[in-house]
Amino acid sequence: MATLHLMVGLPCSGKTTLAKQLELERDALRLTTDEWHIPLFGQDAEDPLHDERHAQIEAMLWGTARRALELGLDVILDFGFWAREEREDYRARAKRLGARSDVHFLDASKDELVQRLAKRNSQPSQSAFHITEEQMTPWIASFQRPTPDELDPRD
Repeated sequence: MATLHLMVGLPCSGKTTLAKQLELERDALRLTTDEWHIPLFGQDAEDPLHDERHAQIEAMLWGTARRALELGLDVILDFGFWAREEREDYRARAKRLGARSDVHFLDASKDELVQRLAKRNSQPSQSAFHITEEQMTPWIASFQRPTPDELDPRD
């Protein structure tokens, strides 16, 4: 049975690092939004169209993920999934396709996130957004941590 892996966490929590590891271990298709967004639109995090563009890319990547799950392939969605409602939506999508779902929550303290962010920002990248500490702070406050029941794999 195919599995949809949801990578859950804030920027710099280690989602993409773990997603790449799972990709190799599980022969899975990894879809990381930033790796598509930045080559298409650049470092546009402060552009008023950023969120709309990001949502469009996620929708397109879901189309690819859906087809892969239908074909019986494991898929890793490296989207962040900050809200429980969003996680539940994607888990329901997987279930409708006859696939399992698994949440991989990467937790890190605010201090650790800020430290990793500074390191990431010191090395410009075509696969990760430059984010300021001022941008990160409200995200930390609004992030909905998964509850223990969400962390159980589901059929």
